[in-house]
Amino acid sequence: MFRTRRAVVAAAMVGSLVAGGALGATVFSAASSSAATSTTSRSTSGTPSGTFVPNENKSHEASESSQREAQEDAGKFPTVP
Repeated sequence: MFRTRRAVVAAAMVGSLVAGGALGATVFSAASSSAATSTTSRSTSGTPSGTFVPNENKSHEASESSQREAQEDAGKFPTVP
């Protein structure tokens, strides 16, 4: 009887260990694969892409330099502060 109980307890421990390992592998593989697949694309050239839309707000225009305003009026991305 004692040996049978020991065998049952040992089998339960091994089964628990295997189930926990399988569950942990599933959780960690799903978490790492979803994190690896989400990508963000950024331009590394330093030059923005797309169409430039200047900020024509009066408070913004008042603090803007004439060089920056000239670049905005020309439809270029401002390179001066």
